Amino acid sequence: MNLTRTLIIGNSGSGKSWLAERLAGHLQVPWVDLDSIHWLSDEHSIARPHAEALGMARIAASEECWVIEGAYGWIVSELLPRATALIWLSVDDETCVANIRQREAKRDENDELLVALLGWAGSYRSRDGSSGFAAHQRLFNGFSGSKIQLEDRGDIAAFHGQQ
Repeated sequence: MNLTRTLIIGNSGSGKSWLAERLAGHLQVPWVDLDSIHWLSDEHSIARPHAEALGMARIAASEECWVIEGAYGWIVSELLPRATALIWLSVDDETCVANIRQREAKRDENDELLVALLGWAGSYRSRDGSSGFAAHQRLFNGFSGSKIQLEDRGDIAAFHGQQ
């Protein structure tokens, strides 16, 4: 699999950042989290204007080598022509919610942003729009380069172990 320019897509809590960080470290290439491009603040409450976010993503994808990860299909679709590989983490919604709860264990369970994130992750398979399961499946099916779909933590760990 040619991982020179790898896109990783999937639900919140699926393990995209975990895999991207390790893959980028192994390949010694930059790692870009699309959350840092999509959101203006660390609290994920104010979205960057679409045109500005797309411009930033295109600049990141213009590099020779990279790992870029995120759930935003509207951004990913713009970067696919530059990608040499696509990895789709299609982990079930319940696991993603549990992963977020574990990752965010120090946050108050009534925190509005946490509640919203848990709802978002729990609706991946039924969610409309470019960041849902159906949209990611269309991106994956339409990609003609090297690609792999990983459905659980075991698949993800095994793929990471092969790199």
